[in-house]
Amino acid sequence: MTNHISKLRNIGIAAHIDAGKTTVSERILFFTGVKRKVGETHDGQATMDFMKQEQERGITIASAAITANWNDHQINLIDTPGHVDFTIEVERSLRVIDGMVAVFCAVGGVEPQSETVWNQADKYRVPRIAFVNKMDRTGANFSDVVAQMNKYLGANAMPIHLPIGAENDFLGMVDLVTMKAITFVEKERIVSDIPAEILPQAQEARRAMIEKLADYDDDIATLYLDDAEIEEPMLKKAIREATIKLLVTPVLCGAAYKNKGIQLLLDAIVDYLPSPNDLGAVIAHDPDDEERTIKLHPSANEPVAALAFKLINDPYVGQQTFIRIFSGKITSGMTIYNTNKGKTERIGRIFRIKAKEREEISEAAAGEIVALVGMKFTRTGDTLCDENQAVLLESITVPPAVIEMKLELEDKKSRNKLGEALAKLTNEDPSFHSHFDEETEETIIAGMGELHLEILVERIRDEFKVPISVGAPSVSFRETITTEKECNYRHVKQTGGKGQFAHTVIRFEPNPGKGFEFVDITKGGVIPKEFMPSIQKGLIKAMEKSPIAGYPVVDVKCVLVDGSFHPVDSSDMAFQTCAAMCFKQAFRQANPIVMEPVMKVEVNTPDDFIGNVTRDLNKRRGRIENMRRFRKGSQKLDGFIPLMEMFGYATALRNITSGRANYSMEFYQYMQMPADKQAEVIKKRQEEAK
Repeated sequence: MTNHISKLRNIGIAAHIDAGKTTVSERILFFTGVKRKVGETHDGQATMDFMKQEQERGITIASAAITANWNDHQINLIDTPGHVDFTIEVERSLRVIDGMVAVFCAVGGVEPQSETVWNQADKYRVPRIAFVNKMDRTGANFSDVVAQMNKYLGANAMPIHLPIGAENDFLGMVDLVTMKAITFVEKERIVSDIPAEILPQAQEARRAMIEKLADYDDDIATLYLDDAEIEEPMLKKAIREATIKLLVTPVLCGAAYKNKGIQLLLDAIVDYLPSPNDLGAVIAHDPDDEERTIKLHPSANEPVAALAFKLINDPYVGQQTFIRIFSGKITSGMTIYNTNKGKTERIGRIFRIKAKEREEISEAAAGEIVALVGMKFTRTGDTLCDENQAVLLESITVPPAVIEMKLELEDKKSRNKLGEALAKLTNEDPSFHSHFDEETEETIIAGMGELHLEILVERIRDEFKVPISVGAPSVSFRETITTEKECNYRHVKQTGGKGQFAHTVIRFEPNPGKGFEFVDITKGGVIPKEFMPSIQKGLIKAMEKSPIAGYPVVDVKCVLVDGSFHPVDSSDMAFQTCAAMCFKQAFRQANPIVMEPVMKVEVNTPDDFIGNVTRDLNKRRGRIENMRRFRKGSQKLDGFIPLMEMFGYATALRNITSGRANYSMEFYQYMQMPADKQAEVIKKRQEEAK
């Protein structure tokens, strides 16, 4: 196997749930020889879905990185989830891949989550090819999916395949680059001349493909205008360059479950998706000077720089830290610097992963994706680099948790085990949070959605063997202030011996969308600098629970205006307490409001039910932004709805549309609640606290 960087392909496979991308991944593993037998998602045998929860549900939860080989190229394949609750998995995978295969269902077309994933790929400028799967299904329509890709995704889709037949009559495809027909007998592909009855259609499709490429390639444009023959290598080179520059999206077709089209997809991955060399240098920052950028070239001879993008707790080898190496090389036993933590780590063992199988290697170089064992401090999003040339790579965006659930131990002796389980899960998944509420003596977990928390609860029970019962999920509200308020607070305590003294004057200002900010504008050393961290700490602690409804407080700018101290009685604890009391006093007088998470919701429904769906959304305080024709006989509604109104929506939608509609939702932003709802929430919260 070659390690040459130009023969490396780091690719992700992403799509809407049920488009069949895990089946596509399984077939890729079969045809590349990683596994001898084909696993299916519907019988829980998929290699890449190796977590028990994935096998039971037939969905992909954790992205798994797998190494395979095809035509003398190494393909590092990352399979990502399609369910919106696991968007963080897609996000962190896109951060480290060089190219993407977007899988679309030939019947469903561009589904809600396809758009989310596509937009994420746009954000990271990931070149991609599209594979229209399930061409053998009733209702399959290749040209319709291509049209939807252009209309809804702005994909500039360019078919390089023409399907031969569809639904039960789907036989294979015409490769418009080689102008050959490809059909399949069991797992073998048969290459032949194009049948006479579809030859005119194939010639027209090829002309359209060349016309599109002529817009981006002068040599092809010249030959096309001269009506000259364009050779296959020149066509492939033009498709590759246009794909890497994000100018076009080549579209292939097939039926993964029936083993049709997978070898051609593998050829296209090698031919059209970029190697690390094609994408060139990655930009990093100097940790001591954010303005200064450093170019990291994909070469083994440069200083090492890598990004940790995922942690998995493996029962056999312990914690595995998946990294993408952007420059330099690593060897087992070497010391590496974690820029984010400011600590050095020793690399224990290095593995290439083939789902549950591991291949131990002694070194890995630029462009590779590998798993490290033995890392103590490294977490998702951390940069690992050469200690003598510290760099900081762009981290991974983690959306806020919007839903909470209470956990109760069925056996009080398991408290330590629960703590360990939660710590490991939090390390693995940055979108998962947990904390212990000392007043109610309950453990609260928070995440991206009901399914997200449901899966994590099952893992706590099955993997970590902790017996727990759970309360109903509840919305994670926030509170903030709407007007400016200054508070002058003096904290004095005298109880024999050393007393406590601290005095702060803090102005609290609304800080919409910018989170917590602390600014010190005091002059003349009225409060010594060493007490500033204590004041900040006291404010942060006080904001964990508002004095009104007890929710976390966000988006407040705290400006320290004045104050005083006592040379003997002032201490860190005195200033922490003073700042906290100052905040609590000001908060009540700064017109506080409760904010709720609002979700961006997309519903696909047949025309017959549009009235029912709209009425139901209006009842849920929904704001419908637009309605558009989705495909013949059905429409797509986009809107924003508060999360607290979305509990039980799946069942309600099934009932009002006879099970024929589907929806997806993702977090949009926190917004102010209406006064009546706010009063309800506060009252309920205060009753619970009694």
